[in-house]
Amino acid sequence: MNWPHTILTEQIGIRYPIIQAPMAGGPGTPQLVAAVSNAGGLGCLAGGYLHAELLRQAIAEVRTLTDQPFAVNLSAAHPAKIDPVRIARAQELLAPFRAELGLPPEPPPLPELPGLDEQLDVILETQIPVLSFVFGAPDAAYLALLREAGITLLGTATHLLEAIVLEESGVDFIVAQGAEAGGHRGAFVGHPEQGLVGTMTLTPLLAKHVAVPIIAAGGIMDGRGIAAAQMLGAVGVQMGTAFLACPESGAHPAYKALLSQGSEIATTLSRVFTGRHGRVLRNRLVNALHAHEAELPGFPLQLFLTQDLRQAAAQQGLTDFMALWAGQGCHLCEDRLAPELITAWVEQATTLLNGRERHEPVQEPKPLALTADDLPDPACFI
Repeated sequence: MNWPHTILTEQIGIRYPIIQAPMAGGPGTPQLVAAVSNAGGLGCLAGGYLHAELLRQAIAEVRTLTDQPFAVNLSAAHPAKIDPVRIARAQELLAPFRAELGLPPEPPPLPELPGLDEQLDVILETQIPVLSFVFGAPDAAYLALLREAGITLLGTATHLLEAIVLEESGVDFIVAQGAEAGGHRGAFVGHPEQGLVGTMTLTPLLAKHVAVPIIAAGGIMDGRGIAAAQMLGAVGVQMGTAFLACPESGAHPAYKALLSQGSEIATTLSRVFTGRHGRVLRNRLVNALHAHEAELPGFPLQLFLTQDLRQAAAQQGLTDFMALWAGQGCHLCEDRLAPELITAWVEQATTLLNGRERHEPVQEPKPLALTADDLPDPACFI
């Protein structure tokens, strides 16, 4: 075993096979992306919501902070069709919470997400070394252009059929996104519930049945998870929640404070904030609208309908209405600089993979902020 050197580190030119997961909406700042890359991992800029000029500016900012390789992540999702009935129902359900935050009854006019074509043009123009994507893959013509430009391509799969589709598209690596992962589910084939496969099952399954190297994601919070992923056949890991509490993260301070107070049952899958399933910390808005999720419009319509509500909540420091994306390992988050975390993880993983077992001292359990009153009905446990 040549840990930490794998095909991932060799192809991209990084020291450690650790990728910072793309985190849109604030946490994934250029500072965090650069810090991870400077520490020997691969930082990843979430570009899915950025129009061409903003994406170009974000890439330029990262490049002022690091001369190391970093990735950009884009969405290959097809936007949901406008559905006036669902939009009206969502506005009705959100109205009481908007009033509580001092917002007008109806949100601003719905904007448009940037087109994938314009974003891919920026990727080619700026010669980004690594491109990752979720919710499918760009069309064959663009993939050919990206490969011709020497860009390393990462797709995201939540079950085997998606991995086979990505393998046939010609990606270089596949991120196996386990059900434990925070943020949006990367599912694009079948119902999202088909992709609720844990990382410990999904990683060796994909490693066995597809030839493309696998990157494990979901529930990996330290060197123990990194070592486990390596033993399961992954050539690297992708970690998002583990970086949320870092000083370089742009997550709201109140959001960060909740992470280590949670537990493995503090999260759930929800469509409330964007119209796509994603793993979040439960809060008042998630619990209140859980029973109505089937009535809400799809992505990105629901994203736009909740946008000013989420912004107002952040300005007022009210986590009851924020989109608190987090994986099931959130209780293991640490408020440490990203380079310090990476150094500690690599040391721990190296010790374990070299067969030198290290017994960690038993720590006193921390009291959890979660109480029975915070829990929704059992149907919300996914």
